[in-house]
Amino acid sequence: MGPHPAVAAIRLAVRRALHDVLTDLTDLHSRPAPAPAPRVGRPGRTVGSSAGAAPHDPLPDTAPLVLVACSGGADSMALASALAFEAPKLGIRAGGITVDHGLQDGSALRAAEVVSRMTALCLDPVESVAVRVGRDGGPEAAARDARYAALDEAADRLGAVAVLLGHTRDDQAETVLLGLARGSGIRSLSGMAEVSGGPGARGGRSHRYRRPFLQVDRQTARKACMVQSLAVWDDPHNIDPAYTRSRLRHEGLPALEKALGKGVVEALARTAQLSRDDADALDAWAAEAENGVRDEDGRLECAKLYALPPAVRRRVLRRAVVAAGSPAGSLFARHIEEVDRLITGWRGQGAINLPGRVEAQRQGGRLVIRQG
Repeated sequence: MGPHPAVAAIRLAVRRALHDVLTDLTDLHSRPAPAPAPRVGRPGRTVGSSAGAAPHDPLPDTAPLVLVACSGGADSMALASALAFEAPKLGIRAGGITVDHGLQDGSALRAAEVVSRMTALCLDPVESVAVRVGRDGGPEAAARDARYAALDEAADRLGAVAVLLGHTRDDQAETVLLGLARGSGIRSLSGMAEVSGGPGARGGRSHRYRRPFLQVDRQTARKACMVQSLAVWDDPHNIDPAYTRSRLRHEGLPALEKALGKGVVEALARTAQLSRDDADALDAWAAEAENGVRDEDGRLECAKLYALPPAVRRRVLRRAVVAAGSPAGSLFARHIEEVDRLITGWRGQGAINLPGRVEAQRQGGRLVIRQG
């Protein structure tokens, strides 16, 4: 008899993600995809024994390492159990990281409990990393920035080729709605990517983060934990109405489903994928068009910019502003709209001040973007 359908679903999602990791490693010539590890006895320890996983020998240190970011919640515990089951069969070492944000009493103790649970799944290495959460961008954004910084540091230090995140289809739907509420563009409506590099990713980090569960609903992950007898921790912040995402999860989405019927979450997740495809195409167009709108000295020509479709032109402008030193995370649609008016609504207006002490100014038919 096979595993419970919920367990089978999470394992399949993780197996696909791991295959993609190995394919990327091979394509980048980092190392050849390893052969499956021999599945023989390992005294005293088994992987995912509660779900019927087979024992295995320790893998060599040269085998690629994939980490799971685990908070102890149902989504990430389901992900950890699936990684522990699937990784050894593909010759991949599986480890885990939990981040202690220090925002609640007893957070260090809970982090230690998560480490213990991941160790019981035979993940190795397993670490708890404490961070200091700042205030920039609000509590949710600050916690996110601190978390990704800690995960990046751990992945670099341990030599991990990928970090798995437990975001589900429900999280994706919430992200799309938050982008819609902010009046953001199509890139924001595309939600979270299955593969990304996290904030400020450079070089090899561009494919570091993997989200295998974006097509798996939250209830399936919770059911998988229940049938495997995996203890989970429900973060009280997830039900705290002080947080925007919490209000959306417990008030906004249920209200939409009541008004529009079931299927809202699936529709929003589908919208995210369609929007991502469109945004990727427009980004590629803008990257190609940028060279054609510069003069021999590399300056942007306003007449050539004006001839571009608005969606492409604004992407070209955004790329130029970021290249001049404006932080991408602080650059909003309203900033680019103001710069765009130097092209489409020129009335002799002065320079536009942008985040990062960058200014944009029209001079002699050219758009000059520089750091002041």
